[in-house]
Amino acid sequence: MYEPGPPRTTSVGESVELAPRSPDPDGTYRWTVRDAPADSDLAAGDGPDPEATGPPSSATAVSSASPTAVLRAGETSRDDDPVVHLAPDAPGTYVLALDAPDGVHRQRVRAFPDERRETEIRVPAADLPVNDADVDRVSLLWPLGQNRLALDRPERDGDEWVASVRVPPGSHGFALAANDDRSSASHGVCEVPGPGRPRVSLDATVVETDGPEESGRLRLTAALDPAPAVDDVERGGDPEALHATFLVDDRDADPETVAAIESRADGRTLSVPLDDLPDSVRIHAVPHGERYGAAETVRIETGGGSAGEGEAAGDRGGPVAVTEPNPTPDWAESPTIYEVFVRSFAGDTLPTTFREIERRVEYLEHLGVDALWLTPVLASPTDHGYHVTDYYDTAADLGSRESFESLVDACHDAGIRVVFDLVINHTSRDHPAFQLHSAGVDAYADHYRRTDAAADVTGIDWAELGDGDMPDYYFEWGRIPNLNYDSPAVREWLLDAVDEWAGVVDGFRADVAWGVPHGFWKEVADRVPDDVLLLDETLPHDPFYGEGEFHRHYDTSLYETLRAVGADEEPADAVETALARGEWLGFGDGGAQMRYVENHDEDRYLAEHGRDALRAAAAVTFTLPGAPMIYAGQERGNETYRGPIRWHDGDNDLTDFHRELAALRENERLLRDGDVAFDGRASEVRVVEGDAERVTAYERTPPEADGSETDGGDPTDDGGGEPLLVVVNFAEEPATVAVPGSVGADLFGDGRVRDDAGDGDDPSADAGDADRDELRVAVDSVAVLR
Repeated sequence: MYEPGPPRTTSVGESVELAPRSPDPDGTYRWTVRDAPADSDLAAGDGPDPEATGPPSSATAVSSASPTAVLRAGETSRDDDPVVHLAPDAPGTYVLALDAPDGVHRQRVRAFPDERRETEIRVPAADLPVNDADVDRVSLLWPLGQNRLALDRPERDGDEWVASVRVPPGSHGFALAANDDRSSASHGVCEVPGPGRPRVSLDATVVETDGPEESGRLRLTAALDPAPAVDDVERGGDPEALHATFLVDDRDADPETVAAIESRADGRTLSVPLDDLPDSVRIHAVPHGERYGAAETVRIETGGGSAGEGEAAGDRGGPVAVTEPNPTPDWAESPTIYEVFVRSFAGDTLPTTFREIERRVEYLEHLGVDALWLTPVLASPTDHGYHVTDYYDTAADLGSRESFESLVDACHDAGIRVVFDLVINHTSRDHPAFQLHSAGVDAYADHYRRTDAAADVTGIDWAELGDGDMPDYYFEWGRIPNLNYDSPAVREWLLDAVDEWAGVVDGFRADVAWGVPHGFWKEVADRVPDDVLLLDETLPHDPFYGEGEFHRHYDTSLYETLRAVGADEEPADAVETALARGEWLGFGDGGAQMRYVENHDEDRYLAEHGRDALRAAAAVTFTLPGAPMIYAGQERGNETYRGPIRWHDGDNDLTDFHRELAALRENERLLRDGDVAFDGRASEVRVVEGDAERVTAYERTPPEADGSETDGGDPTDDGGGEPLLVVVNFAEEPATVAVPGSVGADLFGDGRVRDDAGDGDDPSADAGDADRDELRVAVDSVAVLR
């Protein structure tokens, strides 16, 4: 089947890529418009604009110009249109048809109003770290411009460099790079006032009916949450202005059935007789108000067996099952992840091989690790491995594939899952495919993206495949050209690579996930086994990568905040703001975040902010919802970001600290799957002695259970027992805090608390007497109080 996937959502000016799944490179594909909003320039019967060239316009475009084409064919040498890019020019629903080798498929795109605001970025010329007389050009560099140098050019206005941009609300970090040199840049933040994205969660209920010939109804209710206010710029949304749009997946029913089901939506509820539902159907709910948010999806299956106790019978006689199509694997709900930079893990004497890593699995087991993330293990000319030259063979210096599989087996024997670093945004320029592409071999002509040579900042003498073109790349990464996902041959090749390793490892960490089209990740998520974890690297993190794509996400908001707190640029209470920012961006589940303080791309936290701040920052990652990640060496006192692990001269106390955090998290269910609150008891914590600006507190509480079929909730489940009060101290000196008197023991420390007068230290001496006003607790780095 070459169907193009689920209905898609976007906003005016924000491009969406549409492509056939499981593509046959030798097949012929044609896209045609069947319907478009009345105000759009598109009309029924239109195909891609044959005159359009260049990348599609998007909501992050830094120009106020109109899109060059509403529907544009992908950049290939083909005569047909296997991949197209739709940049809606009017709100509403676009209906397209994909004529594929196996028939005609329908693709709908729901476009919401333009979210962008016009604003200006102004940077004084004197702020650039280069003598003004030596600056002859400047690049605006940021994720909103896809991290490309030399494409967006600010203009000089008196003593300032000025860029006129149209971008969505938020605080967007940027760099103005003098002479297109990223190392000579002035950094700033472009603040665009406006609301964050709303969030949605679906409750599915089967409502019984009294009629003997009626099978009941399915009722979907969308619970909508507005974005919280983070500051004066990133304001909250209006809860009264929120709506839900229900979209039935076109792959599961004919257009008439789809329309009939969707017509039954009433505000935030969709109620449908079970008799009117297909045997299996996916329904998507999209939240929207001033802005739109990431959809949530449920799969409804009717019939197929006898209804069990507590299950409603469908019209086919079987139970009605409501499930999530892309659930997080059970083992990946809240794992402790350990990242290994493979070529330095064995230490400063032995070369690292799979065998040497395998010999240290016992250490990982002792540390309390649940998942081992290995930086790339495939053939590469580099030590870091992110310049891949073969997707099917392991690096010779690390060992054979058999040795790698032996390492995976050893991890499994120890109860540890293995996460594979998937690098498919680009390859090494030493990859044979790129060499054949550069040499003009026809079969490889479309394998890599090409762009205007005027944007080249590498100084490399590239082979030209067109008038003045060159390989496309991000930043100044001239050694790793971007692959071309407009090519069915590339999509087939990389899907095959995913299949190759999905049966060997337990998960994929997707490098530069933000550079690969959403549609491709949706296909990967539907393709891999249900127990395979998908972890994205999106910088900054983006909730739409969780829309039927990835299970876990880099939490860049918390990472940046922990760095700022460590540098004493923000108070410790900024941790609460970091979590609120994740919700403002549109994330509904705090447990979906991977929490970290450093990784192989970042300087060591210890080297920058000291040991005490590192202990506190690590404690935050282990005591918040989500998956904590330790970067190998973090727990040993490493200060070089890719240097050899300090095995013989490491910090054993720091190692024990991380081990104890992992053990406490394993033992206390609330630390893994409870909710988090900064009000209530947490707001009553007072710093009696110490630096109050360096102390923060929050409470882990049992998760709210609604008993719905979609979350498997049990209203009688207490969610893990009594709430836990967490107090974290980033200061070098211990702090003494006063906490509510209902607290009895510190689960992380020695269990010793004092009474409110400070004259007793026997934890058994009425320490948990609820009649007391408060107790005093000494906090070195972290206290976890019950």
